[in-house]
Amino acid sequence: MKTQTKAWIEKAVAGLLLLISFVAFWAAKWYVGVYGRVGFDAILFTMTGGLNGVEPELVYSYLWKGFLPAAASAAVSWCLLFLPSPLRISRKDGELVTVLPLPLTKWMRRAVAGVICVTLMISGAAMAEIPQWIRGKLQVGSLYETEYLAPDQTVITFPEQKRNLIYILMESMETTFMSPEQGGGQPYNSIPELYQLAEENINFSQNDGVGGWSRTTGATWTVGGMVAQTAGIPLGDTMEGNSFGELTEFLPGITNLQDVLHANGYYQALMVGSDASFGGRDKYYAQHGVDRIYDLYSARADGIVPEDYVVWWGMEDLHLYEYAKQELTELAKRDEPFAFTMLTVDTHHVGGYVCDLCQCEFPETYSNVAACASRQVAEFVDWLKQQDFYENTTVVICGDHQSMDGAFFDRNMLDGYDRCVYNCIINAPVTPQRSKNRLITPFDMFPTTLAAMGCEIEGDRLALGVNLFSMQPTLAERSGGYDKMNVELGKRSNYYDTQFLQMDRVYMGDARDWQISESETE
Repeated sequence: MKTQTKAWIEKAVAGLLLLISFVAFWAAKWYVGVYGRVGFDAILFTMTGGLNGVEPELVYSYLWKGFLPAAASAAVSWCLLFLPSPLRISRKDGELVTVLPLPLTKWMRRAVAGVICVTLMISGAAMAEIPQWIRGKLQVGSLYETEYLAPDQTVITFPEQKRNLIYILMESMETTFMSPEQGGGQPYNSIPELYQLAEENINFSQNDGVGGWSRTTGATWTVGGMVAQTAGIPLGDTMEGNSFGELTEFLPGITNLQDVLHANGYYQALMVGSDASFGGRDKYYAQHGVDRIYDLYSARADGIVPEDYVVWWGMEDLHLYEYAKQELTELAKRDEPFAFTMLTVDTHHVGGYVCDLCQCEFPETYSNVAACASRQVAEFVDWLKQQDFYENTTVVICGDHQSMDGAFFDRNMLDGYDRCVYNCIINAPVTPQRSKNRLITPFDMFPTTLAAMGCEIEGDRLALGVNLFSMQPTLAERSGGYDKMNVELGKRSNYYDTQFLQMDRVYMGDARDWQISESETE
């Protein structure tokens, strides 16, 4: 009896290991298929950031295309390897068809199961780019010690008449949606209005046409892109497994764009069309100088949409822009200058959201959604130009990161094109010395935005970014390209942990206070 019990325990353990391995493999396959290869740092943040605001269809997609295939594969593998007796599965010509167990010894079965598990885990890890992530975390870098310039220790001089700022972050917007003749990477231009805005105003590009920045470690998802563009650093992770969604403080040791504007008397607001708490966005902005945060829930309360309204990730951008017009009109009545940041959502993966304004111009749904987004932001800019406050307002339009709809670009992108994130600066009082053929980064938007507001920055550098209106070489240019820069950004940094995350302070469960660790008091 004991021998039989032990045998079944071993089979149960083998079944569990097979299930875990198949789940890991299929989860990685599903994630890369949906999001593309965005790096394990983005995956790690997604896993630890909580599910607030996540579209339910995305969860259903994982269950149907990720978990169920994994569970089925594990069950079939276990039956073939460990089935204790013949299995009669069907009738053929009036007789039962019997499937016999594989003619393997006990140790051979264990070995085959082990090989399956190891192969699945290695394959899944490779798809999720875990080896590159581990390689980086096993190395301690010195990038921040040599390259980081603390904004709170840099002289930033504002003009006598401070300019307002409107910063529009467009979900997943990249130059790939344009044609090659315009600097893009697909056969046709599905965002003509955005192209025209970039052509007629200021666009920093990696080529002669309209372009932007390439994939940057720590900035390949929305919150990472927000941090990179406003704080001039990537959004890192920690070996201790802390979650930004659970921490009381979000990057407490940094000084970002919002902190600088707050210190100079700006009233600031953030507006998103989904749940602002997703990924800790509300914490990041509220804890760094933003006075008011608008999202789906405030839109319901303010009568922009009905009380129980929700589609996809929240509400369509057509409602977001109307909400923005309403609140900007009120902000402009204030005595102090304002800084208004908004994040669109319709162009989120997978395939975007088809709203009532979308047209059927192109063969792919995602192209039509991008085209609709292009028209809407152009119409919004036209509205801004008609407002009294526009003359003294700088407008910045940027994608938050490269799109995660990898399958779309696999089907439609021209071979050899380097996908880049879109950027455009409108109504700036300064002119760049050189805006084309540069290796720019999202970190550069921090000092560049201030410069576009008429500020003078000592040395034209803040954090890891440079003022692109100047001729200062960017971090990518100083590093010898994006690949070398990303290798350094992926390394573990004691400076990042102690200065930005302030991990020498220990969070005590549900307490609202921080306890200083013994090492800090020694």
